[in-house]
Amino acid sequence: MDHFEGKAHAKINLSLDVVGRLENGYHQVRMIMQTLELCDELSFERTDGEILITCDGAELSLGEDNLIYRAIALMQREYGIKGGARVHLKKQIPIAAGMAGGSADAALTLKAMNRLYELGLTQERLRELGVRLGADVPYCIMGGSALSEGIGEILTRIAPMPECTILLAKPEEGVSTKYVYETLDSREIPVHPDVDGMRRAMEDGDVRAMAAKLGNVLETVTMEKLSVIGRIKELMRSGGALGSLMSGSGPTVFGLYEDRAKAEADAERILEGKLASGVFVTKPWNGEEA
Repeated sequence: MDHFEGKAHAKINLSLDVVGRLENGYHQVRMIMQTLELCDELSFERTDGEILITCDGAELSLGEDNLIYRAIALMQREYGIKGGARVHLKKQIPIAAGMAGGSADAALTLKAMNRLYELGLTQERLRELGVRLGADVPYCIMGGSALSEGIGEILTRIAPMPECTILLAKPEEGVSTKYVYETLDSREIPVHPDVDGMRRAMEDGDVRAMAAKLGNVLETVTMEKLSVIGRIKELMRSGGALGSLMSGSGPTVFGLYEDRAKAEADAERILEGKLASGVFVTKPWNGEEA
């Protein structure tokens, strides 16, 4: 195979709890993860060894620090591959948004190299490689609805998220993930999200019960720095969202809706109020790619 194309899907955290910290600094988590229809689109072509990345839709580094580049280089080292890849990225997932855009791109790149060079690697092996690039990469390789534990590498497939509309709003300002986790470490966590309750709600196919179980221990840390997160959540709830939550370490906020028209109306209100620079109306994705 000389050419490969695929989609790298964004994710949200429906429930995110931090349950410990390892000596190496990694945090132990329990999370319910969900991929979305919102995605980046990537195309890959084999080269004689070069790694070349071009991008539409965003300004980001395309050199050795890029996760796509690092994923290709990892596969070259691990399997003695002499060839490389030319990659074109159509970027649609916001950068540094708490939606694993970079991790999703890296996950698809590992799959692409597996196909281009006919390595025959299993998904399990790709996930083992992926964790060396980032804690979210194994999940992005798996996709769909999953319970994520450990540092993110222990994954359990769960009942798919029921159909609904999801509104995403990414504020202009952001907060570094490192800052959020370090600040969380310095304080007690008074309330932990009901991760198991979220899983049961998904098994029941009950979006309203899911909305009642939304929770993220990182949210209060990020909200202290970015009050706009609270304003977006309140706007969504007053406009018809069943519930709203910050994804990951932020700053993106999402709302769950039964009525797409209400989500679209809230998207307009958020844009008119200049509360977010990126607003998307999407839905859960539980399909198969690559």
